[in-house]
Amino acid sequence: MSQKHTVVVIGGGTGGIMTAARLLREIKNLDLAIIEPADTHYYQPAWTLVGANTYDFDKTARPMSSVIPPKAKWYKEFVTSFQPDENSITLKNGDKIAYDYLVVSPGLRMAPELVEGLTEAMDKGVVCSNYTNALHTWDVLKNFKGGTALFTQPTTPIKCGGAPQKIMYLAEDHFKRAGVRDKTKVLFATGGTVIFGVKPIAKTLMQVIDRKDINVRFYHQLVGVDGKEQIAWYKLAKTPEGAVITGEGVTINDLDKDIQYNYKDAKVTIDGDRYGIHFDMLHLAPPQASPKFVASSPLANADGWLDVDHYTLLHNKYDNIWGIGDVAALPTAKTGAAIRKQVPVVMDQIKAKLSSGAASGKKYNGYSSCPLVTGYGKMVLAEFDYDNNFTPDPELKKMLIFDSSKEHWRLWILKKYILPYLYWNKMLKGLDV
Repeated sequence: MSQKHTVVVIGGGTGGIMTAARLLREIKNLDLAIIEPADTHYYQPAWTLVGANTYDFDKTARPMSSVIPPKAKWYKEFVTSFQPDENSITLKNGDKIAYDYLVVSPGLRMAPELVEGLTEAMDKGVVCSNYTNALHTWDVLKNFKGGTALFTQPTTPIKCGGAPQKIMYLAEDHFKRAGVRDKTKVLFATGGTVIFGVKPIAKTLMQVIDRKDINVRFYHQLVGVDGKEQIAWYKLAKTPEGAVITGEGVTINDLDKDIQYNYKDAKVTIDGDRYGIHFDMLHLAPPQASPKFVASSPLANADGWLDVDHYTLLHNKYDNIWGIGDVAALPTAKTGAAIRKQVPVVMDQIKAKLSSGAASGKKYNGYSSCPLVTGYGKMVLAEFDYDNNFTPDPELKKMLIFDSSKEHWRLWILKKYILPYLYWNKMLKGLDV
């Protein structure tokens, strides 16, 4: 079976639904199809709050049928392959769908298999992740009685690079409320060399880390998780100039200050070139990768991500294919806020091609945003471009927020109440936000 559509959108997530809704809103009698196998659409940015028991998980989910634009043809099926030279894709059931223009926005996939032992340990016992089961995260936090609370992330690209920190700040607040903070060491192990790439935001976050007395360990590349023994294994991207653990005769002054910030004496086992941090609870972002049907396709770059121009989002080889969102090989954070700025660029180009065949001059500057929750009722808002310039939205002044690089309770209101409303009622309807 084969059907032809003018525009085909792969993915019923934020990018796919926004694109489809905007195109159908602005172009009359458009023949558009969406390929999406899932029954449920999730508002994933709220999962951080779910993991800290300050948002209802059920409110993050709606039936996929309720967000698919009524004028779109919905194929509830998986894509298995692309035939870009034929302008078609093949579905799992064997059907071929032809197109004039294709928008690829299937998101990414969790890839725990990239870290040794993580598949077996994931979402079991005291190993948790808001990325996969935020309700289990809350179970782990509320049952935590003290010890080493380890928060970490992989070296692969991930959704919202700040998310592994947000739950740590909320957890530290919860530990105080639960009366276990004084017998808890909070550790953040990251493969990065700084807490955040945007300097004004990093300055604030380091103040938060000082206030919350958190030990940050840089250059830590996660390579294994032993759920049974409760050890997270790392290799160091920097050869330590001094000790990175304490032991007999070793003092804090002997530690490599580039690797350790605000050192806490958590138990570490050394095995060859691997450093195993022992934990009593572990929250992590699992490694993440491009969907396999994209990674193995002629549309992918060498790393498996969709090979698109950074500014037009047009495929670097095929001039009728665009990428939006997490799947795109773009040097910026993978967030819904980035998609909000990418969709108008792609929409403008498709409109131009449909009307005149001419190219659109609209460009994407790499804008992304990360709402960094720093505790219950507090948040900073990191907005930035490809060059990591801090680019706050002037509209924030209407909320009496004049410096979003600083913690503010009004930003918490934005995160918990305003953004979910705008998402369901504006963004997914194809309206400007």
